[in-house]
Amino acid sequence: MVLNVVLHRFNLDHVERIIDMALDMGVDYLELANTQYYGWALVNRAQLMPTREQVERAESVVNACRARIGNRMRILFVVPDYFEERPKACMNGWGSVFLGIAPDGTALPCHAARSLPGIAFPNVRDVGVKAIWQGSAAFNRYRGDAWMKAPCRTCDDKERDFGGCRCQAYALTGDAENADPVCAKSPRHGDVQAIVVHARRTRDAADGEDSRPIVFRSDANSRKARAR
Repeated sequence: MVLNVVLHRFNLDHVERIIDMALDMGVDYLELANTQYYGWALVNRAQLMPTREQVERAESVVNACRARIGNRMRILFVVPDYFEERPKACMNGWGSVFLGIAPDGTALPCHAARSLPGIAFPNVRDVGVKAIWQGSAAFNRYRGDAWMKAPCRTCDDKERDFGGCRCQAYALTGDAENADPVCAKSPRHGDVQAIVVHARRTRDAADGEDSRPIVFRSDANSRKARAR
């Protein structure tokens, strides 16, 4: 049994209780997945972003629980990208190992790919999967390194991290071909650091952004949150 729990500012301090709950449920593999800021999480980033101290404290608690639990349950703790110095190898590289098909038949090289403008993603209703994988412009868009700009193109890590996440690069810089700003080598890394610092400043501020209600996909749920 695999259990995935999404963590954020409001439940990160309860991680030991979450682990004990999973043990009581007989979970074999527990993934503690800190929120990554895409889509609706990006819209609510100011409210959901934990402080660095919260993340470090939670990771320490998880390590202590691992020692206590032993082999009874495997625990994976995924740190938010914003707290890293190197980007993740998102999807193990665009168009490298992953092809997802959306309910409408659209074939995607990553879950958030439709957030990128200017890319026409093929549909399995019109084109075969083999043709999509091998020949579509969308899946070839960020394969290899010809598309890369500095500093990625000359970076020794480019074959390991592939420049990071294209969707995150676009969300934070407005250009999907830029280096993922979570990388310390990116000229925009300071933007990410500023976001993390801002999360700490607003954590305990009564009038800070974290006091705003969460924005939901549903207008009805958003109204309920505002009414609380």
